[in-house]
Amino acid sequence: MTLFALFIVASVLVIWLAAWNVRSLRGRQLLLLVACYLFYSIWGIAFLSLLVASSLVNFALGSLLRRRPSIGYLWLGIALNVLLLAFFKYLPPILETGAPGSWYDTLAHAIIMPIGLSFWTFQALSYLIDVYLEEELDPSVLEFCLYMAFWPTVVSGPVCRLGQMLPQFRQEPVLSSDNLSVGVLRVVKGLFMKMCLAQIMASGFTPGGGVTAGFDDVRGGWGGIDVWLLGLGFGFMLFFDFAGYSHMVIGTSRIFGMRLPENFDRPFLSTTPSIFWTRWHMSLSFWIRDYIYKPLAMARREIWWLYVSIIVSMTLFGLWHGPKWTYVAYGAYHGVVLVLHRSGQRLTSRLAFPAPRVLGTCLAWAATLLLMSLGYILFRANDLSHAAAMLRAAFTPSAYGHFAMPRSFYVLTIGIVLAYFSCAAGGAVLGWLRTRYRDAAREHAPRVTVFPARHAPSAAMFVGAVVDFLATKLWWWLGPALCVLGAWIALAVSAQRAAISVTPFIYTLF
Repeated sequence: MTLFALFIVASVLVIWLAAWNVRSLRGRQLLLLVACYLFYSIWGIAFLSLLVASSLVNFALGSLLRRRPSIGYLWLGIALNVLLLAFFKYLPPILETGAPGSWYDTLAHAIIMPIGLSFWTFQALSYLIDVYLEEELDPSVLEFCLYMAFWPTVVSGPVCRLGQMLPQFRQEPVLSSDNLSVGVLRVVKGLFMKMCLAQIMASGFTPGGGVTAGFDDVRGGWGGIDVWLLGLGFGFMLFFDFAGYSHMVIGTSRIFGMRLPENFDRPFLSTTPSIFWTRWHMSLSFWIRDYIYKPLAMARREIWWLYVSIIVSMTLFGLWHGPKWTYVAYGAYHGVVLVLHRSGQRLTSRLAFPAPRVLGTCLAWAATLLLMSLGYILFRANDLSHAAAMLRAAFTPSAYGHFAMPRSFYVLTIGIVLAYFSCAAGGAVLGWLRTRYRDAAREHAPRVTVFPARHAPSAAMFVGAVVDFLATKLWWWLGPALCVLGAWIALAVSAQRAAISVTPFIYTLF
């Protein structure tokens, strides 16, 4: 099966490359669609048939809405897409609550959710809503099917919108060195984040020393420090896994001149919960904001209704991940956190706290990081009682004297988290230096033609050129550096005889 999948992927890449050499727009789109359908067929012809059927039905509904923007047609489209998603994603767990061996229990195990269903269903919904709102979208059936099945994103996003993709499907192909360099760098970064950092954080350097074992195999209960580090560690593991996947998808598309929406933007540097949700899983967060929160919030003007809209939107965001009470609690928790943050903003705007700005920023960042870490406990816990036991340990003072995890877990988690923030700080310093030397070069530029050559700021210009090179041409050295670092970590793990289990991309489960 693995060899077959590799053969299909190689074939997809060959067809994709061939498509960019076809001059005919329709011929190029047809080849791209063939490549997309061939890629999706890895998971079965039945799943591909469902994707094609959904694409054709939603295209037909969109055509009806374009000719006659009717709320009835819109609700019909929303209902069909939601029912399709509910049948595969939410019905089986309900049926499994019945007696083992019964017909509905058998049916529950026979229903298998098509991979990527949650993502391409949301893309179909955004298309129908945008057409109803009279956006200028006029795809052909070929273009719409390509949008629904676009092979880099069909498995786990980012969640795209037709208005972003349609102009790119119609443009002439551009294979440039800039696209190639940026794309290759992002693919390498994604591979490093997913295949190295996420896997090691999940499994640990020693058996039982990773995040997975910390949630599932702890005996004797968790200590307070264990809970906080497990929440933080799972958040970083999820980030490395999904952001790594997003880098690979966005980078692959960029190589061929296609620009996809970003999915992550340094979320762990956020100083408020609101900022965090504009940086974490951005394509889905913005989808929830535009198509659920805004319509709800505009229904009434009272402030209490605004808060209700936030909590409802975030609860649905949690439920989107799956039919588990922990996901519902995760979404509701973040809804409450966002409401409390907004209430706090309204309160502090009336009060003046004479505190240094830097101190306030640092405290806000630390509080946001801790709140997000608690949320990840809800997200990853096996059930609500499991989550309650961990949260109880986090808020029990006596639990802070108990340590249930191996020492390697603390070293690994703290080390990777500190390394991440150190790299972020280094990038910020590099960007600041780049801006500073560029400004200095602009200030001195007129003087070079007036004063003798010995007064020209050659040293500053040289340093500025070096800094600019490091800031803009990282791909020359960062790729090999990451590969060397990854090989070193792999050797260290091998020396420790840890059992590293390679897990699939986490968001393919949703």
